[in-house]
Amino acid sequence: MAESTGAEEDTAIIEAFLDGLWMERGLANNTLSAYRSDLQAFARWLRAGERPTLLRIGRADVMGYLSARVAAGSSRRSGARLLSTLRRFYRFQVRQGAMEHDPTARVDAPRAGRPLPASLDEDEVECLLDAPDGETTLGLRDRAMLEVLYATGLRVSELVSLRMDQINRRQGVVRVTGKGGKERLVPLGEAALAALDNYLDGARGVTPAASTTSAVFITGRGQGMTRQAFWYRIRDHARNAGIHKSLSPHTLRHSFATHLLNHGADLRVVQLLLGHSDLSTTQVYTHVARARLQALHAGHHPRG
Repeated sequence: MAESTGAEEDTAIIEAFLDGLWMERGLANNTLSAYRSDLQAFARWLRAGERPTLLRIGRADVMGYLSARVAAGSSRRSGARLLSTLRRFYRFQVRQGAMEHDPTARVDAPRAGRPLPASLDEDEVECLLDAPDGETTLGLRDRAMLEVLYATGLRVSELVSLRMDQINRRQGVVRVTGKGGKERLVPLGEAALAALDNYLDGARGVTPAASTTSAVFITGRGQGMTRQAFWYRIRDHARNAGIHKSLSPHTLRHSFATHLLNHGADLRVVQLLLGHSDLSTTQVYTHVARARLQALHAGHHPRG
């Protein structure tokens, strides 16, 4: 009987709030229904845990409910929307004199997380790098582009705009002009340098009009590559390699960063190599790397 009385009390409070909201704001029925649904779900959670009714809760109850929603698989965006509903409800109650303090006042909204970048595992990268036909001029070019991209973590736009004077083959580094005109030196590594040598000393030299352009990577007509053209080539090679993941032009850049962190690289070193001005931009890769390590542990540890 007491539970029924509590439910009826909560329902009356919610409807009074929605009536007041409609009078103040003239909100659409769909919006009011969403508020009603959120508040009813919160009231049910309170009653299920034998907690106080809607007007007798504290900050700990709000925090507990948001945490329970996250544990149940609710998204951060959904949690932020729910907290917005609760804030509006309890500010209304304080204005009406029904409550002295707003229990949501010192509760932070869950931050909408950035989507984790898609990347390939190391075996998939090897398959992709081996996909171009090394017996053709286009195959040598594509292999060099893929190797350089994975070895350096360049943006695709940085890769296709590379000029001959930006590559120092003797020292094995590439000088990159990134966002904001900032320059950085990035090591190529032995495999990328070997693929680049094969392309520059062979395929590029026999391409018509190659001597008239300073672009490193050129088309069969001797013109510089575009991002779109290279993206089509990546997709074709991925398909031929049997890779069915959803790829983006930056997949190898994301793989570069993730694999470095998986093998113990310092986050600030990865930041410098990627050309990020802010470390927080690079930190998203720590979540990807951690997820890979957890999956590896779960799959191979006897008690995983």
